[in-house]
Amino acid sequence: MITRTTNPEEQAGYKPGSEKDSAITIKGIREGLLVTLGDGDWETLQERLLKQIEEKGAFFRGARMALDVGNRILHAAQMGALRDRLSDREISLWAVVSNSPVTERTAQVLGLATRLSTPKPERVIRQMDTQLPGEDAILIQRTLRSGFRVSTHGHVVVIGDVNPGAEIIADGNVVIWGRLRGTVHAGAQGNEHSVVCALEMNPTQLRIANLFYAPPSKKKNKGAEMARVVKNEIVTEPWNTR
Repeated sequence: MITRTTNPEEQAGYKPGSEKDSAITIKGIREGLLVTLGDGDWETLQERLLKQIEEKGAFFRGARMALDVGNRILHAAQMGALRDRLSDREISLWAVVSNSPVTERTAQVLGLATRLSTPKPERVIRQMDTQLPGEDAILIQRTLRSGFRVSTHGHVVVIGDVNPGAEIIADGNVVIWGRLRGTVHAGAQGNEHSVVCALEMNPTQLRIANLFYAPPSKKKNKGAEMARVVKNEIVTEPWNTR
């Protein structure tokens, strides 16, 4: 069993730490993305953040964002304007973290969270519960809850749901006999022939090989679906489970 350290920003072609992004740090957390603003004028940093979002639209689209503004004092008009501009780009601002009591009260008035949850210790499924004949696979007969992480060179079959905060990384296919609402990366070694199947497809993040799936902003449950690569793009189609 090999556990890989994944960095969603780097996987999407995003390169934090570059000169133009030196005052803006973006990283993945359990609840979505955490954006930390360094030194600089609020209006300038806001525009630079929005520019980065536009340059990497597929990576940010549909994301839940928490914003750490440090000691900045922000009022309702400033914070509300940014929230609306992010919403126009299909990004949900759900939390603003600050050392300023004024900014914290402003966020609360706007209905935003002001604290991030304490990460739970990562629980990794290390042992193969059973093996399907012919190919290496992990069969998991339970729901994967937040904090669980599965990593394997073979396939993964889950009889149960994959909840937000749970993660599956497989070099082969991922089949979920339940709801997919967490993170899945199939074909992790670059195999674009891998597929992801679920009875309900509503992932936090889905990847096949080096491609990202960008779900519609208002995706309705279409029943069982299969995600696969077609012409260098991940598409979903009905999954005939019979």
